Amino acid sequence: MNKTIVAVSAVVLVGGLAIFWNATRSAPPPGGHSMVPPDTSDIAQGDPIAEVSVPAQLSAEAQIGKRVFEAKCAVCHGTNAAGQNGVAPPLIHQTYRPGHHSDMAFVYAAQNGVQSHHWNFGNMPPVEGLTDGDVKMVARYIRELQEENGIF
Repeated sequence: MNKTIVAVSAVVLVGGLAIFWNATRSAPPPGGHSMVPPDTSDIAQGDPIAEVSVPAQLSAEAQIGKRVFEAKCAVCHGTNAAGQNGVAPPLIHQTYRPGHHSDMAFVYAAQNGVQSHHWNFGNMPPVEGLTDGDVKMVARYIRELQEENGIF
């Protein structure tokens, strides 16, 4: 009987701690992940969403990535991944920081497409004609742009 009481007490205690922990967690940091799409109502349709500073020099990998991006991605994501309002989001945005979207998330998105979940621009279709290596170079380009713009 004593073992049963101890076991039940342990389950109640652990459950209570889990409820307490969940209730007292702090909100995500500003600019962090949010399921509420950013307000772009003051930006004209098709205009860039983000202001992007470009590094003075890109690595060799990022230079290749920039060429691939310009050929395959910029039509939607805009010049220097600044996004286009009503078309596609900026990749130079806290939402796409390395801690939230890994480089492999870019590979997966290009290969398989992505359901809209951060922005209200519709689903992203797969991008035809790109290898994993191509997308990894694009990710290097995006990461160097992000770093230049204070997104880590």
